Amino acid sequence: MITSRFMRFLVAGGIAAGANFGSRFVFSIFFSYSVAIFFAYLVGMLVAFLLMRAHVFEARLGPLGPQVTKFVGVNVLAVLQTWAISLLLARWLLPSVGIQDQAEALGHLVGVLVPVVTSYFGHKLITFK
Repeated sequence: MITSRFMRFLVAGGIAAGANFGSRFVFSIFFSYSVAIFFAYLVGMLVAFLLMRAHVFEARLGPLGPQVTKFVGVNVLAVLQTWAISLLLARWLLPSVGIQDQAEALGHLVGVLVPVVTSYFGHKLITFK
């Protein structure tokens, strides 16, 4: 069963992903593609933090500094998790069962989806506790 909070988490994450993606085009006017991606990622993280703090975990009154630090920490772990799962599936597991053609796409898809759940619990139990 999907809870109301988890649905708000998914919506907030979707809005943050849109802010990340959209802002990259603006940053690309002023910076190289790789620099624009970096700044866009920061925009996405800021939007995610603000939405999750205010609307998902309702932690507006909590101490800002520790929440920001924990939020960044959970997101760093999520990026590492995405990277590890994507590589493990694309380079080893999927080819070992005969999936070659779309191994990178499938590996990355699973790698992106798994941290949705772990990040939710990380933010619920650590960031905005």
